[in-house]
Order: sequence, then C-alpha cells, then structure tokens
Amino acid sequence: MKRTVLAGVLAFVAGAGSAQEMVTYTSSESFGDVSFAIENAIIGKGLVVDHVSHVGEMLERTRGDVGSDVVLFEEADVYSFCSATVSREVMEADPMNIVYCPYDIFVATRADNPGEVIVGYRQFPEGPMQAVQQMLDEIVNEAIGE
Repeated sequence: MKRTVLAGVLAFVAGAGSAQEMVTYTSSESFGDVSFAIENAIIGKGLVVDHVSHVGEMLERTRGDVGSDVVLFEEADVYSFCSATVSREVMEADPMNIVYCPYDIFVATRADNPGEVIVGYRQFPEGPMQAVQQMLDEIVNEAIGE
C-alpha cells in the first residue's frame, strides 16, 4: 500500500473553484474487496453510509452522450457519510465547516492502470478539520490493512 498526496485533483464548486489536495493510498486487492472493506470500516466506527455514488458507472453510461470515447475508470465509487461526534466538534469550532459535510472516501480503478485500486479522500485545512482528516485516514488504513 502506498500513500501519496496529489495536488489540484479536487476542486470546490463554490467561489473561484480553488484546487484542493487529496490523500491517496493504493492496493493490489480487488476493487470489490477494497470497497467492501471501506464500507465495513465506516460501519465499524458506528457510522452510517448515507450514499454510494457510482461515479464510474455514470461516466461510462454517459460517455457517448457527451461525445467522448475516453474510458476513465474500470470501477469508481464514492462513499458519503457523516459523524455526529466529529461534525459537532468541527462545527462548534466554526459553523461554516458545514461546507465539508458529508465526508467522502473514493475507491477507484483507473482504466489506464487496471491492476491498482486507489482509495482516497480530500485533505482538510489545518485546525479543527484535522479531526475529520484523522477519522478518514483511520478508516482507509483499517480497510487496506495499513
């Protein structure tokens, strides 16, 4: 398993669309195994997965509709969830930290590198939001056996 930080991949929709860094890990396990482990690690922390966004399926399904022939992912899902405890902590520090909720972890296999599963999440600013980043890192590390 390898951890990297990539710049400029995620961007906020609001404001000027400033780029944000993310934390990624890689695994040689199957997409299905890693996805299952992520979901179990989230649930194991007493949290509820609010939504699983099947981004890879959507991009593939709409590829022709938008005039593209580029296959981006073999598979890609985003798990969205929240933590009442951690969310209250960070929002009591600054109610506008609501912008970061819910929290997301993605699992993806890129079409150009089918043997590697990438798991990651956005980095959060210094200060109170580091509690969220720590929680996400714990979930990912538990899931991929780090």
